[in-house]
Amino acid sequence: MTINEPLHTAVNGYGLGRFAPGRNENSSTETYIAAHHQLLAHAAAFSIYQCKYKEKQGGQVGLVVDCEWAEANSDKIEDKIAAARRLDFQLGWYLNPIYFGEYPEVMREILGDRLPKFTEEEKKLLKNSLDFIGLNHYTSRFIAYVKESPEESDFYKAQQMERIVEWEGGELIGEKGASEWLYVVPWGIRKVLKYIAQKYNNPPVYVTENGMDDEDNDTLPLHEMLNDKLRVIYYKGYLAAVAQAIKDGVDLRGYFAWSLLDNFEWAEGYTKRFGLVYVDYKNGLTRHPKSSAYWFLRFFKVDECKNGKSE
Repeated sequence: MTINEPLHTAVNGYGLGRFAPGRNENSSTETYIAAHHQLLAHAAAFSIYQCKYKEKQGGQVGLVVDCEWAEANSDKIEDKIAAARRLDFQLGWYLNPIYFGEYPEVMREILGDRLPKFTEEEKKLLKNSLDFIGLNHYTSRFIAYVKESPEESDFYKAQQMERIVEWEGGELIGEKGASEWLYVVPWGIRKVLKYIAQKYNNPPVYVTENGMDDEDNDTLPLHEMLNDKLRVIYYKGYLAAVAQAIKDGVDLRGYFAWSLLDNFEWAEGYTKRFGLVYVDYKNGLTRHPKSSAYWFLRFFKVDECKNGKSE
């Protein structure tokens, strides 16, 4: 995997300035320049591997993109178009140049000269420059069209949409994780996997990240931190949806839970815990399996029994 979540480097690193290198002075152009060069760097790495190492090593090279599923907030045509535009600004931004040789048409129309252009040589370098797609997926949103987006960055304003986390009756789209952006919406992963299969001719896909976080709270006793019931519910729902996507015909080759261990989470540091295993940062980094870790252990044993591999 050449680059992980290039969108976040481009948008949060060069647009909003939240992530390294913390730039936001020229967000209306630097965001797209950063993404452009990440794509070219990926394609160059793929080309070098194909020429020098593929025959000897037999490995595969992919790019890891991240995507919230965008569900139209209503049956109105403008909401449906806004949801499709949202997906183009997430997935199409990186995958269209690789599969079709150019950025999505809607991005070119809206951004104009702010969006860099590929030379013919670069298009050849980019075309089909991956063996698989890595997908990081955590959550989903309802998308409604708005002419003037309330979002703070140029990248989101350009999409002319509002991200909504409530059903029409006011109920949340799903239970909320610790991060302000994360809700438990299992049906979204099935939809995004089917979307990739339909739009990009069913390429091999690995779900390279999927999971949810708890808030770090050192005032709680350890046994309460280990009893992560919502994470168990999350994985049950999302894995069931992944299984449905496979039945739908999606060429899904593998699945990775994020994460094995509690870890340093972007700009949030150690305040968010995504791990199946609790890491005690104050006592020698000792590790304690959470309920979700034991759930996965039972899940694998059941799977082995179904396949006749259990002792």
